[in-house]
Amino acid sequence: MILRFEPEGTATMVYTEALDLGTLGSVRCSRASHVEPTADGRWAADLSPVAGPVLGPFERRSEALTAEVAWLEGWLSS
Repeated sequence: MILRFEPEGTATMVYTEALDLGTLGSVRCSRASHVEPTADGRWAADLSPVAGPVLGPFERRSEALTAEVAWLEGWLSS
């Protein structure tokens, strides 16, 4: 899990239930991407909500989800 902290105190992360975020303060969740089926039955991860690329297509949804998380964690680390 990667948490990116901003100078004003906000934190950004890929959501997981491994940490009870409510213990840190107020929580606001928003989508950073969309994993959707393509017209030909494959899968793509659209990261446009954070000005990112569209990844894929992938044969399996799980592959698109893995690529999505890897890209978001790299983005959070930069």
